[in-house]
Amino acid sequence: MSAGAVWVDATAGASGDMLLGALVGAGVPIAVLQGAIDAVAPEPVTLHVEEVQRGGLAATRVHVEVAESHHHRTWRDVRALLAGADLPLAVFERLAVAEAAVHGTSPDEVHFHEVGALDAIADVVGVCAGFEHLGAAAVTVSPVAVGSGTVETAHGTLPVPPPAVVELLRGVPTLAGPAVTEACTPTGAALLTTLATAYGPQPPMAVTAVGTGAGGRDPAGHANVVRLLAGVSTGSTTGVGSTTGGPLLLETNVDDLDPRVWPAVLAALLDAGAADAWLTPILMKKGRPAHTLHALVDGALAPQVRTAIFRHTTTIGLREQPVTKHALLREMVEVHVDGHRVAVKVARHEGIAVNAQPEYDDVARAAAALGRPVNDVLTEAQAHCRALLDLDLHGPGEATP
Repeated sequence: MSAGAVWVDATAGASGDMLLGALVGAGVPIAVLQGAIDAVAPEPVTLHVEEVQRGGLAATRVHVEVAESHHHRTWRDVRALLAGADLPLAVFERLAVAEAAVHGTSPDEVHFHEVGALDAIADVVGVCAGFEHLGAAAVTVSPVAVGSGTVETAHGTLPVPPPAVVELLRGVPTLAGPAVTEACTPTGAALLTTLATAYGPQPPMAVTAVGTGAGGRDPAGHANVVRLLAGVSTGSTTGVGSTTGGPLLLETNVDDLDPRVWPAVLAALLDAGAADAWLTPILMKKGRPAHTLHALVDGALAPQVRTAIFRHTTTIGLREQPVTKHALLREMVEVHVDGHRVAVKVARHEGIAVNAQPEYDDVARAAAALGRPVNDVLTEAQAHCRALLDLDLHGPGEATP
C-alpha cells in the first residue's frame, strides 16, 4: 500500500490512539500495527478495533489493552526496548528532550510516567508502523488544536496546553480549538512533529483513502477525531513534489568546535525537524580550518532547528535563505536476499520509477544473519532493485536490451 502524500487534520487535537484509529480507518491492516508492537513490547499488548460515532461522524477507535503496570521507564529504558526502530526512537527522544526542558533535568533521567507506559509505547510504535506501511513520502499536518483549561497529570494540575506539549510544538502552527480540556497529548504532539514534512491546509492531492480516528471522549459541539487523507500528490505537473511551507537553507561557519562532536550535531538538527543536514570543509581568514554547517528545513520548523544549532554548536549567528526544493515521490517496497527482508526506497518521476535503493541497515542485518560479507548482500539487493526498475519501465515479459 503506497500513498505518497498524506494530510493529517488535527484541528480537533491529536493523540496516539486517535492516530491509530485514523490509520486503520484509512486501510492499514490492524495486523501490521500489532506485529510492530509485538516486536518491541516487553509485556503483552493487544489492539482492539471498534467502530464508533463522534459528533455525528462515523469513526474508528483503536483500544490498546495492556495489563496494569506501575513501572516508570526512563528514556534510557525505552531506548533499549526500541533499539533499531529509528522512527519510534526519534518520537521518544523528542518526548524526553521536551520533558527534560520543562522539568530541568537531563533527557536520560526523565521518568516518562504516562508516556513510558506500555500503551504509549504501543501508540508510538503502531503509528510509526502505520505511516511506514502507507509509504508516506510527504506528510502535511494542519494547525494543531491544543485545547484550553487544565489537566490532571502525574505532576499535579497543569494548564492546557501542558508545558511538554508547548515545548514539542515550538514553531508549529497551533490553536486552542473547540475543546475546553487537553486536546493534544504529548504523545500526539511528538508523533505529529516527527512525522510531518510540512504544515498547513490539505495540499493538492488525489485522495485514495480516508481514515477518521476517534478519541475516548465524545464532547457535545464538535467531533473529537483526527482525519487522515492519503493519496497521490498533484501539486506539480512535472511529477515532482515540492516541500510546502517555505523551505529554508540555514548556514553558519564554525571554526572552534571539537570535530568529534559533529555527528551528534547533525543528528540533533535532524531530530529538531531538519529535512537534511551536512558539513562542508572551508578555510577561513588567517588560514583557520573550519566547517560550514548547512541545514535544509521547512519554514514552519525553522525556529526549533535554529535553537538546536545554537544549543549544540559554538556559533553565535547564522544566515538563511529561501530555496526551492523538488523531491521525487517515494514509496517503500521490499526484496528478499536468501529469505531476509531488505527494504527498498523507490523514487518516481512522472509515475515512472527512476531510482531504487536498498536500505543499508537492512542489508547489514541480513549479512550478519547469513554470515556473508555486507558487500555481497548489497550487490544482490541492488540486482533486485534493477529488476524492479526494469519491470516498472518495460512491464512483465520484457527485458532491457
